[in-house]
Amino acid sequence: MLKLLAKSVREYKTSAILSPIFVTGEVILECLIPFIIAQLVNSIDVNVSAGETIDLSRVLMYGGILVGMSVVSLLCGALAGAVCAKASAGFAKNLRKDIYYKIQDFSFENIDKFTTPSLVTRMTTDVTNVQMSFMMIVRTAIRCPLMMIFSVVMAFIMGGNLAWIFVCVIPPLSAILFFIMKRTMPLFHRVFHKYDNLNESIQENIAGARVVKSYVREDYEKQKFDRAATDVQMDFTKAERILAWNQPAMQLFFYGVLSTVLFLGSYLILKANNVELILAESNSALTVGEISQLIVYGMQILMSLMMFSMVFAMIAMSLESMRRICEILREKSTLTSPENPVYEVADGSVDFDGVSFKYSSAAERNVLEQIDLHIRSGETIGIIGGTGSSKTSLVNLISRLYDVTEGSVKVGGKDVREYDLETLRNQVAVVLQKNVLFSGTIKENLRWGNPDATDEELVEACKLAQADDFIRAFPKQYDTYIEQGGTNVSGGQKQRLCIARALLKKPKVLILDDSTSAVDTHTDALIRKAFREYIPTTTKIIIAQRTSSVEDADRIVIMDNGRIDAVGTHEQLLGTNAIYTEVYTTQNKGGKAVSSLEEMGAPEGGEDHA
Repeated sequence: MLKLLAKSVREYKTSAILSPIFVTGEVILECLIPFIIAQLVNSIDVNVSAGETIDLSRVLMYGGILVGMSVVSLLCGALAGAVCAKASAGFAKNLRKDIYYKIQDFSFENIDKFTTPSLVTRMTTDVTNVQMSFMMIVRTAIRCPLMMIFSVVMAFIMGGNLAWIFVCVIPPLSAILFFIMKRTMPLFHRVFHKYDNLNESIQENIAGARVVKSYVREDYEKQKFDRAATDVQMDFTKAERILAWNQPAMQLFFYGVLSTVLFLGSYLILKANNVELILAESNSALTVGEISQLIVYGMQILMSLMMFSMVFAMIAMSLESMRRICEILREKSTLTSPENPVYEVADGSVDFDGVSFKYSSAAERNVLEQIDLHIRSGETIGIIGGTGSSKTSLVNLISRLYDVTEGSVKVGGKDVREYDLETLRNQVAVVLQKNVLFSGTIKENLRWGNPDATDEELVEACKLAQADDFIRAFPKQYDTYIEQGGTNVSGGQKQRLCIARALLKKPKVLILDDSTSAVDTHTDALIRKAFREYIPTTTKIIIAQRTSSVEDADRIVIMDNGRIDAVGTHEQLLGTNAIYTEVYTTQNKGGKAVSSLEEMGAPEGGEDHA
């Protein structure tokens, strides 16, 4: 896991390496400073004990050395902090970029595996946690062991066997840290999943703000959010209660060891002639300078342990974040271009040969079953069926948003799995059932279809999609700013802009997945007329709820429960196919206000019927 995350360091590797180097210099100097102070104190003590005048030149020499070491230590610490900040911030930037790029390569099947709120949490909260851990590992986690090792060595040099007191506290403290980690890890594992639920609640509420207000469900949404937030709070509180034992335990050992060292050290100084009663060696007497600096080394050892415990707690918290991020980075796209892909689509013919499909290998039944359908290039095909008849699943296979489970789908006479993905999708334009516009001007949104399109080409595409008139009515026309999600345009306007965007790709196959449901029948007819006259060689596949949207198609496909129930023209199906006849009669001659498709549970046609 660490090896995978380390790949995101990249150009900040130098900064990540320099930080431990500067930290090492800082630690060495901090450990040498007490030794020099001890020498200074001892020299003064010798002069005082002998009744001699204090040697000021010696004091100044030691003072100068201490000042120089302090300045260099401070400089090393400042440089370590600067390069560490650069490395950690750069690492987080690269990590977010790697996750984002990885998501962009995901197939629909991969995206179905992760929820949108979960992906957002991983790119924000989880990356921040990992960044903090990286910063601590690069600087603090390097500093603590080094400080502990050097301080223990210097403590033995200064205090002899008395330094074993510091060594003895390390095992019990390590056991406490291990216990804390073992108890908190499951809690952090659970809490991040609840973070996903919390973000999901926020996302749904903001995206559906108009629905919430129209149904006066603000109180309900507040209660739902409060439950999600409380769940997160309770788990975090429980984890923090366990982590809270870390500080008191460290302080207990810290002050206990210092008290022991002070007692024994003082005793050794006063009873220098009887040291062998306490320690094995008779030459273990300590000077005032040595005992005072031994305490300093003891404090450094224990402070290092305390800092290490803080790093430990942060890493324990971020391990679950690391796992969640690596889960994204390790995910392999289920759809990739072949080794020797085809880079040219001959025409817009589409062939389904014995196609069966299910979204997951674990699924019990197929969504599509034994589909055989052959569409000639330039043909207009209408598709009608009730909810669950798998109309959208069928057309998703053409642009290879999913791969077939059995059989094959061919475009231009070649299996879609033989094409370079970018080539195929540039020639198969899809206007999905859920139309999405991005924040930016109308021109910027349209150029998603063709980044190099001229203004004249934008206007032509909008005229074909019957969008030019309402765009001209805006004060800034094609430079009108579209809010995120297209909230400042109606449903019908959004659909027509999305159709224009797809036309700019100049595709060989154009798929409209219920993409004119929010426009009136007159505008719908004008769009279909423009298609016939201006793009006659483009294959057009229209999924619709209204029979009027497909009755002039070359052929109409009736879908029922994942199978093709019938194929024919409007005249052939009317009176011979029960599903089509019922829908047509209900919509055109029946007294009901809704179509039979809607009675069957069909999705709403759109949000704005002009």
